[in-house]
Amino acid sequence: MDKVVDSAAHAVEDIPDGATLAVGGFGLCGIPSTLIGALVESGASGLRVVSNNCGVDDWGLGLLLRAGRIARMTSSYVGENKEFARQYLSGELEVELTPQGTLAERLRAGGSGIPAFFTPAGVGTQIEEGGLPWRYAPGGGSVTVASPPKEVREFGGRRYLLEEAITADFALVRAEVADRHGNLVFHSAARNFNPLCAMAGRITLVEAERIVEPGEIPPDAVHLPGVYVDRVIAADPADKRIERRTVRPAALSAPEN
Repeated sequence: MDKVVDSAAHAVEDIPDGATLAVGGFGLCGIPSTLIGALVESGASGLRVVSNNCGVDDWGLGLLLRAGRIARMTSSYVGENKEFARQYLSGELEVELTPQGTLAERLRAGGSGIPAFFTPAGVGTQIEEGGLPWRYAPGGGSVTVASPPKEVREFGGRRYLLEEAITADFALVRAEVADRHGNLVFHSAARNFNPLCAMAGRITLVEAERIVEPGEIPPDAVHLPGVYVDRVIAADPADKRIERRTVRPAALSAPEN
C-alpha cells in the first residue's frame, strides 16, 4: 500500500478541533515542523497535545501555542517557551507535567495495547499525592484543576505508582527515511520520542527527509515498521533549527604558538 500523500495540508486536513495529538521530538531535535506548520494553517483549535516539550516561542509547537490553538499539554519539560509559561500561569492553558521516562513509557504502553503499568518514578512526591496545578483560574492565583492522587502498590518491598497509558487520535512524527509502505528510519538522537508517538497514534502522519521505494530499506535497518504509519509526506531536510547554540570563546579556540 502506497502511503505517500501529496502535501502536508492534505495529510492534516481531517484533524478536527479538540483532537488529541502525540507529537515527536525532543527540544527542536526531530520535530515534525512541516506537519506542525500545516496544522497552523488548517485552523484546528482546542488541541490536546502530548509531547516532551512545546517547542520555542517562534518554532515547532510554539507556533500553535502562540496562535491559541492548544488547550492542554502533557509534557515533561517546558523551560524554553515564555509564551507557554504566560498561558499556563494566567489560566489559559492546562498542563500535565509528568516524569520524562514515565511519559515515554505511557506512550509505548499505549502503542502496545497495555492500559497501565507501575513505576517507582514519583513515589513520595506530589505526583503520588496529587495536587499539582494543572490549570489555574483566569488571571492566575487559585488552582481550578489539580492532579489526582495515584494508586500505590508494593512489589518486593518497594512502592510503585500506577500510570495509565496514552493513546492519541493522531500522531505527528519526523523520520530521516521512509519508504512508500511507511517503514521508517530515524537519524541518531532525532529518533527520541518519534517511534513512541507513532505507536500511540490511531492515525500516524510522518514527514520524511527522504522517501524511497519499498525494499530499499534493509529489513534489519527499519526502526519502526509501516504497520504503525498511515500517511507519509516529503519534508525539507534543511527545515531545522538549533534550539540553543553554544560555542567556545574565540580566545579559548585559538591554537597555541
